[in-house]
Amino acid sequence: MKFQDQRSLILFKPDTIQRGLVGEVMRRIERTGLKIVALKMLIASRDQVVAHYHKDEAWFIKKGTKIVEDRKANNLPIEMEAVEYGRNIIEQNVQFMTSGPIVAIIVQGNEAPAVIKKITGGTEPATSDVGTIRGDFTIDSYEHAGVSGRAVRNLLHCSESVEEAEREITVWFTPQEIVSYRLVGEQILYDVNLDGILE
Repeated sequence: MKFQDQRSLILFKPDTIQRGLVGEVMRRIERTGLKIVALKMLIASRDQVVAHYHKDEAWFIKKGTKIVEDRKANNLPIEMEAVEYGRNIIEQNVQFMTSGPIVAIIVQGNEAPAVIKKITGGTEPATSDVGTIRGDFTIDSYEHAGVSGRAVRNLLHCSESVEEAEREITVWFTPQEIVSYRLVGEQILYDVNLDGILE
């Protein structure tokens, strides 16, 4: 894969739409120099969300164990095994992600997943760095979400890797919805020979 062909999927979750942050978030994404090759607003289906959050048993146990610890720390009853709390995260995400419109976009360019992860910030808003999207615009935490029995309100999903992006893109877009074009800035970043750039 060429550097300029790396892609990342970004989902603007319902809280981004409801809080009127689409333009601000889009501005930050575009300023990176990555190219938007697909964009649409939709109401997600349950099947799409389940396919998107493609998690294994180890993930369920890890996340569920943290919820059990948080419930104990808050003197709340433990009503399920840790793995069941982990599985319930997917159900909470289904409920949240299908509760209103989302915006799905694909960006393309060198290190696309890494660049988007950097500007988005960590998945837990409360611990995301200042200057990141999550760090600047939301204050939710895993503990609060876990104890409340709901999905964390962290504004966005972004792909963790090129491989994950390619799998996730197929959940949200058909090949016909992805546009191939060239940005002027790509000549500076990717072309070896810059002869004639001032012509």
